[in-house]
Amino acid sequence: MRSTALAASAALLVAAGAATAQTVTQITPGSHFHGVHGIRFAPGGELYAGSVIGQTLYAVDVETGAVRVVEGPPKGMADDIAFGPGGQVVWTAISQGIVYTRRGDGPVEVLAKDMPGANSVAFSRDGRHLYLGQVFAGDGVWELDASGKAPPRRITGPVGGFNSFAVGPDGALYGPLWFKGQVARIDPQTGDLKVIAEGLQTPAAVKFDSKDNLYAIDTKVGVLYRIDIATGAKTKVAQLKPSLDNMEFGKGDRLFISNMVDNGIEEVDVRTGGLRQVLKRTGLSNAADIAVLSEGGKDTLYVADSFAMRMVDGATGEIRDIARSYSDDIGNPQSVGAQGDRVYFVGGPRIDVRDRAGRRVGLIENLGGAAADVAGAPNGDVLILLADGDLVRASGDARIKVASGLKTAVSLAAGPDDTAFVVERDAGRVVRIDLRSGAVTEAAAGFAKPRAVAVRPDGSLIVLDSGAKSVIEVAADGKRTVLARDLPLGHVAAAPWGGVAIGGSGAVYVAADGDNSIWRITR
Repeated sequence: MRSTALAASAALLVAAGAATAQTVTQITPGSHFHGVHGIRFAPGGELYAGSVIGQTLYAVDVETGAVRVVEGPPKGMADDIAFGPGGQVVWTAISQGIVYTRRGDGPVEVLAKDMPGANSVAFSRDGRHLYLGQVFAGDGVWELDASGKAPPRRITGPVGGFNSFAVGPDGALYGPLWFKGQVARIDPQTGDLKVIAEGLQTPAAVKFDSKDNLYAIDTKVGVLYRIDIATGAKTKVAQLKPSLDNMEFGKGDRLFISNMVDNGIEEVDVRTGGLRQVLKRTGLSNAADIAVLSEGGKDTLYVADSFAMRMVDGATGEIRDIARSYSDDIGNPQSVGAQGDRVYFVGGPRIDVRDRAGRRVGLIENLGGAAADVAGAPNGDVLILLADGDLVRASGDARIKVASGLKTAVSLAAGPDDTAFVVERDAGRVVRIDLRSGAVTEAAAGFAKPRAVAVRPDGSLIVLDSGAKSVIEVAADGKRTVLARDLPLGHVAAAPWGGVAIGGSGAVYVAADGDNSIWRITR
């Protein structure tokens, strides 16, 4: 990651063999996390914070906002966190189905595995019991052996998504049912479930204060509620932005809430509803991909930000939300393409079609598989790169397979003369595909870990090589020019995010996954 001084200024880089110098300017600030989820105070007073996509466990000083890495990728993946006796910390790697632990200063251990959707986790108040909730990839509630010796004990399930929960004064588990809009009490011995509050949109977390008042957050509407356990009555305490993830009470009943989209943590005064930013909202959440539409000399960037669809002014770097995950019906945007006056976001099993202003104008479904990337073709068709290595042309309701057998295909760009280009990440190369015949030929190879490709009108390729932390131009004759190097790329080295796109003036824009910043490269 670059120093603050360099990140705030424009750097002039001259690449070997380049005819002209390149000016590389950071236009949006970086951010600490890659989506922030579970938060929990450590015995020493730091607030631990987990990131799933970033595969990192962090510690935050809630007074100064200072952030440090506790455990990086891949074992740092954390959706929720709990602390037990002797300083034992436990966290859930939801995408891996693994529960990790560390005892004091010891090594990271696997406490439980083969637990798909391992999500929420909490110790009993006396520290003798450890409980786990499965959500999304699984749906159950378990007791784990904190020593790792005994196998997990299933308590109950399915229940409807028992997300971040807390243990009450009676020893029962109190938590949100994500998919049912309810808050429930579960007896950890019998598995009996009782609904104690209803009428929420998407409840994400439930916690007690020191006086055993129960609070819940609703991610869809961004509201903090206080809940009367006896009657189920809800009292609105504070209004925040939607896409909330988790909450935690600290000393003096100071309440902290995490927000996935904003990569932020806020302190909430539960008496007044007042908010304080622990971490200043800066830039993007997880810069997964980028596309550009240009009009009247102005470049507008569209960012698949993993927890949001966003627009960025190519000149000023101003960021504007189009839609937010878990609040709007968009899934988790992982890639984006643009052509003409249309923007195509991939999120889940469909492609969301938007106009220049970000308004939804359609959906493309029945893709034939999970999409890895998308590109608009000049004739109005849509090219869809599937994660299984197929390239498909969508023309109205028709789905026409163009090519297959592409390896670790992660990025797609439409080229001139009815061609497309695809990044084969693990092969370290870009291939050219003839859209008429389906023929696949190598266009450029020898990259360290290519992540994204864009194509100039003359057919030159712009390749984002995360492994080399560089942006490289490959001319039609094969000549290579390094446009920028030492960019903050490749946060998760094995499977980096980020994207590259070309504006109408020829400026190259880079979404850098190392710190979620955006850069502009001009000649």
